[in-house]
Amino acid sequence: MSDTTNNFTRRQALTGLGGVSALALLPGCVSGYAADGAPGEPGQSATALTGADAKLDEFAYAMLKHEPGRATGLGVDTGQYAQWRGTFGTSGAEGRADYKATLTRLLAEARAYPKDGLTADQQVGFDVVESAFSKAVEGMALPYGDVAVGSWRNAPYLIIQNVGGYIDFPRFFGATQPLRDTQDIEYYLGRLNEVSAVLDGETERVQEARGMGLVPPDFLLDKTIAQMEANISDAQNNGGAYAAPLLTSELEAATTSSRQAVGMVNDRVVPALQRQLAELKAQRAIAKSDPGMWAQPRGDEWYAWSTSASTTTSLSPDEIHDQGLEELAELHGRMDPILKEIGYTTGTVGERMQALSEDPRYKFAEGDPGRAEIFEFIDERIEWIKGEMPRAFNQLVDPNMEVRRIPINEEAGAPGAYGGAGSKDGQIPGRFWINLRSTDLHRKYDLPDLTFHEAIPGHVWEGEYSNRLPLIRSILAFGAFSEGWALYGEQLADELGAYDDFKVGRLGYLQSLAFRACRLVVDTGLHHKRWSRQQARNFFIERNGSKPEEVAGEVDRYCSWPGQACSYKIGHSEIVRQRARAEVELGSAYDFKAFNTAVILGGNAPLDVVEKTVGRYIAGART
Repeated sequence: MSDTTNNFTRRQALTGLGGVSALALLPGCVSGYAADGAPGEPGQSATALTGADAKLDEFAYAMLKHEPGRATGLGVDTGQYAQWRGTFGTSGAEGRADYKATLTRLLAEARAYPKDGLTADQQVGFDVVESAFSKAVEGMALPYGDVAVGSWRNAPYLIIQNVGGYIDFPRFFGATQPLRDTQDIEYYLGRLNEVSAVLDGETERVQEARGMGLVPPDFLLDKTIAQMEANISDAQNNGGAYAAPLLTSELEAATTSSRQAVGMVNDRVVPALQRQLAELKAQRAIAKSDPGMWAQPRGDEWYAWSTSASTTTSLSPDEIHDQGLEELAELHGRMDPILKEIGYTTGTVGERMQALSEDPRYKFAEGDPGRAEIFEFIDERIEWIKGEMPRAFNQLVDPNMEVRRIPINEEAGAPGAYGGAGSKDGQIPGRFWINLRSTDLHRKYDLPDLTFHEAIPGHVWEGEYSNRLPLIRSILAFGAFSEGWALYGEQLADELGAYDDFKVGRLGYLQSLAFRACRLVVDTGLHHKRWSRQQARNFFIERNGSKPEEVAGEVDRYCSWPGQACSYKIGHSEIVRQRARAEVELGSAYDFKAFNTAVILGGNAPLDVVEKTVGRYIAGART
């Protein structure tokens, strides 16, 4: 999760990180790849991999064959896989069926592979493969929806305000598809030529789902229709974001190719988008307002699967709901004395946080001046936290990253921010995307915490370690770990002193954790307990003091990504539980930096695998 660079000023597209000369850095992420792009140790080719390592690598490339765009994002579509750079693979129902068949075969091979004699890292690799592939196959057995294999975006609706090719393709061409030489131009045109087929494949599957009775809520369709119309309008303007990188390229061959690209967009992409728009309007004519999966055919079954996939646990919706309420009460108990200390003494914690949010001292200016102020604020916090990392980790990374504004035509349906690591080969930087549809989305007391979550020590930081793992581990990610780690990163920033001289900032951090506890309550409330959309919004506003502008988009996001919002706090609470376990079992042998390093080097994994990682750390620390 990118936009065209020409939509941003130099000030907006901050790189954010300079050199980190004081850090003892891990080897660069390109070191695991030979010159021909094959996986292996530095200087090795694919043939150097043997046994379990070779098998795990085989799994990775068999999976990426179905997701060649993902291979580009990782930077591994090189050498013998370079042709992947010119295709998105088989689309529509046929592509889904082929992918399911491959995953079923790979899962059987992973389970049958002899495990005796495997190293700990190899065993984790097979554990991760079995968890991710089995859960994906379960999801693909359901009659509708988008299943993310080893990723986070499981969605029942293939075209909605935050899901679909109409969103993904402009960002992909603008920020991921390479344009370094003439061959890259050919690949670019090859992929652009396939966009209409992928869009039509989505449309056909959506129509099939409508025939089963699956129709998104009317309020989501209203957002989606508006965004689709904006996307079409942009595409009709000289190819829009689909052709912009070619139009702005300095490559000699780009001039002629850009005309071809604009023609493809006008003749193929725009009509496919218009067909999607017509389908959305047909759905809107029969849509209802019920926000939860309980109102959809086989919705309870779909939600049970999605919460399991998101949390990597077997917790029931009722158990998740209750955990959210308990953790929310505990966090508010920590916020109450700080609020009293700064003069907010009457009312609930939520009411007092609402009052705090109206304090002009903590607001950013409106419009572009405020947006510029936000970017400067983020940059300062990144500079501070990267200087603190030697106090928290024994092995460090030096992220190549940038901060970008979420594309304007996506902002209405997008969250407040998101982030992630760059490509495995280092060519594509990690990115922290910030929603600036209104500067009122953010406050000076909550933006530091958001920065730590999305950038360092959160998503960008964690992703850099994952990029140094074998390829299959870089591909397969689990929201409960990645989001749980990002929340743990917020906690680390607090423990490193981010708010020692800024008590209101600590309130922002605690409110962030409380917000994630609310998510457990609200997501299960919407999809399991039959809450209304307004009831969900009110819970955030009244119980946690969340900003109405922020909450409106959040709740709608949960309606289109059921279960995903549960991953954050479930993952964070488990990492914290494992740290407490290590502290108790090791006593004076426990080391803060060693624990953090062990968990992040263990890589993105299901929570039961994280428990095993901590167990190995404890055993090693005792020796």
